[in-house]
Amino acid sequence: MAKSHFAYFVKTLFLFILLGTLTAGAATPAVDAAAYVVSDSTTGYVLDSANAEKKLQIGSLTKIATAMVVLDWSAARGADLAVSATVPDGALPIASAEGVNFAPGESCALRDLLYAALMQSDNVAAMALANHVGRDLGGAPNTAPVITFVTQMNALARKLGMKNTRFMNPHGLDHLESTLPYSTAEDLAKLTSYAMANSAFRFYVSQKERKITISGGATGQRAYLLRNTNELLGTDAIDGVKTGSTTRAGQCVIISAAKAPETRQEGEKHIVTPRRLNVIVLKSGNRFAVASALLQHGWQLYDAWAAAGRPMKALGRH
Repeated sequence: MAKSHFAYFVKTLFLFILLGTLTAGAATPAVDAAAYVVSDSTTGYVLDSANAEKKLQIGSLTKIATAMVVLDWSAARGADLAVSATVPDGALPIASAEGVNFAPGESCALRDLLYAALMQSDNVAAMALANHVGRDLGGAPNTAPVITFVTQMNALARKLGMKNTRFMNPHGLDHLESTLPYSTAEDLAKLTSYAMANSAFRFYVSQKERKITISGGATGQRAYLLRNTNELLGTDAIDGVKTGSTTRAGQCVIISAAKAPETRQEGEKHIVTPRRLNVIVLKSGNRFAVASALLQHGWQLYDAWAAAGRPMKALGRH
């Protein structure tokens, strides 16, 4: 074996031994979920997972992709998110009791629709966004704007390497679809890292409450106070991300939390390393308790991984 290769082998072996020693006491807590992933948001490195590639329904976690298509479209077109969109006809079948109670013909700023879709998981808001942006995107002749929009959602998934994801609509309801949508915890970790790198998205999902204005309808104009469905928001530095649930999906949640960046000096260079973890929990019987426990466990694993030099290929991972 060449000297340089031997040195690399010894260094790598040392890191694996160190990582194994540091994580020996960080046993994964009991997890009531069909699948989960705990990952470093900056690099995408998976610290812990179970059934990460299992295809499952994900409910309103779908709206993360919806929001990112809207935000990417706005950035690319220079589109003003203060512009209003109209709630399309035929939206009532997807309304939920927990939603804003939008009525067809009412209008709302795109920015406020994003808040409604991400914070209070409003299905009609997601549909209104898709209809408005889909019209601007164009698409194939005689293709409905929402279909054009969903095509962009799937294009985003391909761009991010979400190889086991299929979006069928912008809101995540699956009982109205003849072909089921699906994703995986692994794919959603990629989507979450992408979304949380966007400062506007981070702001939307970090809000506990937000007042929006809705125009049109019988009252002419009304105010509505949105409340975030993420019960963990604001605890343990959690500043996002999204809840989701349908009968098929069960209880789902994605959370994200950051700690102060790690800083170090290397010669004349000042190195700053962000520290943010994303936790994806799918089909759980107690999503918030599971996500909270996995976050604590994740920080233990993260500290061990960082102490080992953040190797991108850990022992036993292929």
